[in-house]
Amino acid sequence: MDIVLMIVYTTLVLGFLVFIHEGGHYLASRAFGVRVTEFMLGLPGPNIGFTKWGTKFGVTPFLLGGYAKVCGMEPGEMSPHLEPVLAALYRRGTANMEDIARDCGITDDEAYEALDELVEWGSIAGPAKQDKYNTYRAPVVKPSKKQLAAGAVAYELGQARPVEDAHALFESEYKQQYRSLPFWKRSVILVAGVGVNLLFAVLLLVVVFSVIGLDMVNPDTGAIQHVVLTPLQALQFGFNYIGMVVQMVVGLFNPATAAETVSNSSSVIGIAAMSKTYFDLGAGYAMMFVVMISVSLGIMNLLPIPPLDGGRLVIEIFQKVSRKVVSMRALNYLSAAGMILFIGFFLFMANQDIQRFVFGNWG
Repeated sequence: MDIVLMIVYTTLVLGFLVFIHEGGHYLASRAFGVRVTEFMLGLPGPNIGFTKWGTKFGVTPFLLGGYAKVCGMEPGEMSPHLEPVLAALYRRGTANMEDIARDCGITDDEAYEALDELVEWGSIAGPAKQDKYNTYRAPVVKPSKKQLAAGAVAYELGQARPVEDAHALFESEYKQQYRSLPFWKRSVILVAGVGVNLLFAVLLLVVVFSVIGLDMVNPDTGAIQHVVLTPLQALQFGFNYIGMVVQMVVGLFNPATAAETVSNSSSVIGIAAMSKTYFDLGAGYAMMFVVMISVSLGIMNLLPIPPLDGGRLVIEIFQKVSRKVVSMRALNYLSAAGMILFIGFFLFMANQDIQRFVFGNWG
């Protein structure tokens, strides 16, 4: 039963914190006018939900986290054929890759590359499971009542529509993409998830210490006393705690402290074991556990390793300084190296946690 509770607590806490992290990316993207086609509770997979403001909100069966599908984040150079391909598909409404290639006078591979990129932009709908061939469709357009009154036209999925100005159509779609933004706005989107995790942790600390209070051991007398802080003191404690975690993470990059930092860290196994201890102590300690995980999740996401937010930010900085675009191939290599590093860390820390919590080896 204890193991079941550990799994439940960990799944709920990590799932919720990853979900609000992705919510930060969603809110920042929408604030800058970037299209977000999906915002889901759960990892990518089959989903159910509803569509509002051009975004499908819903839930997937894999509840350990969430994701926001921000359009235009694909790396590398844009296809040079996006403008004519977009116009050709809109005029047809529904078309196969070969149809678009003939209309635009390009090869099938070039048409496929452009169509695939436009699907990532949310500008067109990609092939459905029941399609025998690579069939693409113009998207659904549902104007508001005010827009309809002003003369806007509604279109169904795959319905042909007139294109009077191909360049204007392309520009309207491009302006809704992450890649169209200036460097500082892209950076804000990347760190917004971290910001939400840290802000949530600080606000939760204010509730814990200013409203609930915690029973803590007095370091001078050894007696247990109920501690209640003012909101300002709780805020100060929160920022001090964040600074402590930052210092610990920075220790990973110092050869003199890296081994000690890793040995003091925990994998998801250790987190699960700790979760039950904190939850058994009551609401205040359960909330403190959530605070610790939220801060750790946020700060760890700033590590300069793809595919973490910090890794993407480093790539954005490199592209800004060098004025060169990192290719998809290079990004794949960096991401693969990052995953290998993470797997190595996980295996090492998982072994530590098994020794500590399963076999009781705390030495």
